[in-house]
Amino acid sequence: MRKMTKCLSLLLTFVVIIGLFTGCGNKDKKEETTSGENAVSKEEGDSNSGIKASIVVQVEKDWLFYYREAAERVKTKNPGANIEFNVTGSFDHLDVLDSTDVTNKDVADVFAFPADRVYGLSQNEVLAELDAKTMAANVGGFDDYDNGLGGNFNVDGHYLAFPLNIETLINFCNKANAESKGIDLSKPIEFSELEYRDMLVKVFDAWFGVAFTNSVGIELLGKDDSGNLYSDMTKEFTELTEEQQNLFKVLFNYWKEHNEAGTDLWDKEAVGGYMDAEFTTGGNNSIRLEGPWATAGLSEKASNGEELQILPINQVTINGKPLAHWKSGWGLGINARIEEDKDKMALAQAMIEEIVNRDYAVELFKATGKILENVDESVYEESDLADMDKKSIKAVIESYKTAPARPLFTEWGSVWSTWENAILSWSAVKPATVEDAYAEVKAAFDAMMTNF
Repeated sequence: MRKMTKCLSLLLTFVVIIGLFTGCGNKDKKEETTSGENAVSKEEGDSNSGIKASIVVQVEKDWLFYYREAAERVKTKNPGANIEFNVTGSFDHLDVLDSTDVTNKDVADVFAFPADRVYGLSQNEVLAELDAKTMAANVGGFDDYDNGLGGNFNVDGHYLAFPLNIETLINFCNKANAESKGIDLSKPIEFSELEYRDMLVKVFDAWFGVAFTNSVGIELLGKDDSGNLYSDMTKEFTELTEEQQNLFKVLFNYWKEHNEAGTDLWDKEAVGGYMDAEFTTGGNNSIRLEGPWATAGLSEKASNGEELQILPINQVTINGKPLAHWKSGWGLGINARIEEDKDKMALAQAMIEEIVNRDYAVELFKATGKILENVDESVYEESDLADMDKKSIKAVIESYKTAPARPLFTEWGSVWSTWENAILSWSAVKPATVEDAYAEVKAAFDAMMTNF
């Protein structure tokens, strides 16, 4: 018995010693992997740490490289995570979603959409609720999240998307064309004093038309304090303010001159080619109202950028009132189907935070043309971006500051076709006076309002 006890004692001692050596060896090995330049911390390198989930992210083709880089940064911190991509256009993706539902495998877990779509998507219960305030704190840079773009995604107290970018219209100018027409681009430019081809705007498209209606406070569709819908366009012409009447006089004369000259500005199919040809150096057009996404294309037409100048939207006035677009923008939302899966939600939110990581604001712009709301203009100005991109960003930020809030409710979607059909109808109806032209607009909006 004593011999057996002694053997057991020796055996236990041996096991303890082996354990000590083994423990020291593990400690040394751990220290080797957590020190030095190429170290990977437990948080970043241990496959047992971080979020373990798989998600699919919608991405446009041109954005893919940037999104992949963002995904790799997320996976570095979460080695057990899997992030795949659905490469498709944002509007194409929304079309699939609208025609099916959130369970469709062709609908991604994370996707981008314009801010005005949030109410429709909310009503269809498409979007998961985000912990947006925590995300905003993680991302940083928001002076007042709720009074910025972030607040636009708050529906009935629920945050349903996170800001991706700010967006508004700006003026692109061909300096050579302007000089030949005697237009001084250094001063305010009065639209009503320009020759009809000097500034080309697709006013029949409400996206551009609102820059004119906003300048005189016309509400194409709004809600009163009681939540009732109304439209200023159902008023009689005599009920409009003098400024609003004068706006329609300018728009009527603008149409009349183009109609008499036989241009394609009122031709929905041919207008793009017409405007491009006229803006090209040597053409008749000096100023175009467009979004920042048009920078590259218009730069090419303006002698490969040599003759391109970019101005904020409010440098052009109409009857002395500065043009004003909306505080528009896009958000990143999460598919409601994963809302109950905490790991998927955590990974989706982490991916969104990384897409809009302020440290990569310049790279995001290079890949997508997106301008972050929570990044100072100086970040872009001091970067290696092309001078034209910097001018475009500067003009957008300046224009955004003076822009009114964009109407964000589902019914506003009816305005697009109502305004377009009314303004385009002038070419078929041939109104003789501004009152006749306005009557076509009023009739279209009267019909629209009967649907609400």
